[in-house]
Amino acid sequence: MKTIALSLLAAISISSCATGPNAQTGSVIGALGGAAVGGIIGNQSGRGLEGALIGGGIGALGGNAIGNSQDQRNAQYNNGYQNNGYYRQQQRRPAGYYQNGQPYY
Repeated sequence: MKTIALSLLAAISISSCATGPNAQTGSVIGALGGAAVGGIIGNQSGRGLEGALIGGGIGALGGNAIGNSQDQRNAQYNNGYQNNGYYRQQQRRPAGYYQNGQPYY
């Protein structure tokens, strides 16, 4: 029992150190949801605490994987579209124009 709890604690602590915000949020939400479901299922067999620990560890790992996938997709989107200058390109005005676009006379 102690080895299972320690291994799950190590897995949760490693997975919660993910870099992206979605991975961290996914780890927490997955751990809470997995612990709740694991506690309910484990209670049916008389081992609610073990079920909660196992469910929390599995939920944290699953939530981290999903959140990390979302972070990677967001990073690809931001690098592919916004940083190439297409959307951030400032419109250049030729010399002899005011800021509002009216020409000097």
